[in-house]
Amino acid sequence: MLNITFHGHSSVQLGTEEKSLIIDPFLRGNELAVTKPEDIKTDVVLLTHAHMDHILDAEPIAKANNAKVVAIVELATYMSWKGLDTLGMNMGGTVDLEFAQAKMIQAFHTSGIVLEEEQRIMYAGLPAGYIINIGGKTILHAGDTSLFWDMKMIGDRHDIDVAFLPIGGHFTMGPEDALQAAEWFNAKLTIPVHYDTFPVIRQDAEHFVQQLAAKGLEGRVLAPGESITL
Repeated sequence: MLNITFHGHSSVQLGTEEKSLIIDPFLRGNELAVTKPEDIKTDVVLLTHAHMDHILDAEPIAKANNAKVVAIVELATYMSWKGLDTLGMNMGGTVDLEFAQAKMIQAFHTSGIVLEEEQRIMYAGLPAGYIINIGGKTILHAGDTSLFWDMKMIGDRHDIDVAFLPIGGHFTMGPEDALQAAEWFNAKLTIPVHYDTFPVIRQDAEHFVQQLAAKGLEGRVLAPGESITL
């Protein structure tokens, strides 16, 4: 059995009966979130890239739970400087988390940490997505990305149960490109993420799900804090 909770924006928590992991925790900075960082209980924090709307709550959650932080090696190194237990990896690699396996896949985006006081941007490795095997299911989190042809290859090579795809536009692919990505990934269920958090990425997620249905694909909109069980 696998429990999936959407915490808003791109933050997703995957849990078995005994263990869980959370991806890209961004709660304090999201007015739509209904969960606070101190409410999160988890064993692992996975990060797709270094933008603040994906890493803001990684440090407090990891420290409170004594959780391991998994990220591309440059971002993992940065997090280790904050005293966190980290596991660095790189594109195409797979890490064994004991209760889950996470494979890092490509995402086309950027990744850097903005140091406002220094007026400097620190390189933080490549952006990524993950294919996660957990609780007998295969979950794809695309991270922040545009549409790219290799999504079809990923879909052909993996039997994906649930795909989390950004639809917000402006910073990531929008609904039209996400529809094509959903076709290529061919997941049993597609859930839209990375929308509505800010005015510039407002989208009609229900309409996106209707468009998926017209293509013979199952989709579902989850509200922040909502869970499903597979």
